[in-house]
Amino acid sequence: MKLIRTQEAVGHVLCHDMTQIIPGVSKDARFRKGHVVREEDIPVLLSMGKENLYVWEMVLGMVHEDEGAARLCALCENEGMARSQVKEGKLELSAAMDGLFRVDARRLDAINLLGDVMIATRHGNTAVRRGDKLCGTRVIPLVIPDETLRRAEALAEGRPLLELLPWRIQTAGIVTTGSEVAKGLVQDAFTPVVERKLAAFGIAVTARQVVGDGMESVAAAIARVRAQGVGMVLCTGGMSVDPDDSTPGAIRHSGARIVTYGAPVLPGAMFLLGYYEDGTPVMGLPGCVMYAKTTIFDLILPRVAAGVPVTREEIAAMGEGGLCLGCEACTFPNCGFGK
Repeated sequence: MKLIRTQEAVGHVLCHDMTQIIPGVSKDARFRKGHVVREEDIPVLLSMGKENLYVWEMVLGMVHEDEGAARLCALCENEGMARSQVKEGKLELSAAMDGLFRVDARRLDAINLLGDVMIATRHGNTAVRRGDKLCGTRVIPLVIPDETLRRAEALAEGRPLLELLPWRIQTAGIVTTGSEVAKGLVQDAFTPVVERKLAAFGIAVTARQVVGDGMESVAAAIARVRAQGVGMVLCTGGMSVDPDDSTPGAIRHSGARIVTYGAPVLPGAMFLLGYYEDGTPVMGLPGCVMYAKTTIFDLILPRVAAGVPVTREEIAAMGEGGLCLGCEACTFPNCGFGK
């Protein structure tokens, strides 16, 4: 930084806040650190008694923090996102629509390892609503070498780091299993819970089947639901290892390719996920979905609703953070479950 006459400061970057005092009215920063002095600022600065200023000397190859933040933001920005105004060298992106938020962590980490730049995001693979903050970008110093930003841009590999996908699946079919429900001995308390969770993603239940135990019966019920053209199939009940629990076998018998039966998540260890040849997802929901506030179903549903295939490796990686602490007041998704 250097000391220069105020009249010569146009185009230079202020090194500290400049406070303006108006007796009986206000005392606040009139110009913030990092502000680029403009011609019209000179009379104001002189009226504040600032005849000399400490400024950053802008030299060839250096970039102001505002421009740096904008260039970092451009590496993240994608469809369905809205950019804020730059403020104090920081820019934010927010969701312009509801959808599934995703982050390419590998490229994000590589850029954050550069030093003097930062991109902070919310957790990926989570549901967001319009207006939710997605990320913030800024450079650490007031000025930064252009070469550092060029390296960040190279690490981005020409693709946005972030993605916001709209909900794509609009309908679902539910197969409720269990002889006690089919015979009317027990009221079905499972379906209303599932319907409520689906509705949060704009998914309507358009097909229902209630069937007793037995692999053939459950598989036939699944076929009847699929014949109605639903976007996903959900089977409730019969997911444990009791002799009468035949839902996993019925899903396999119905022609689904099973991604996993079992997951390193509590509640939800007996969860099943599969896909049919046409891409339709099918899930076997364990009993915990009926009574626990948050389960693996809440972690997987946003991805499925956005039409994103879920792999066995991704489910295996849920082990870290896969233990719900069962808080008395559930704050999901603003907690560590599934992260």
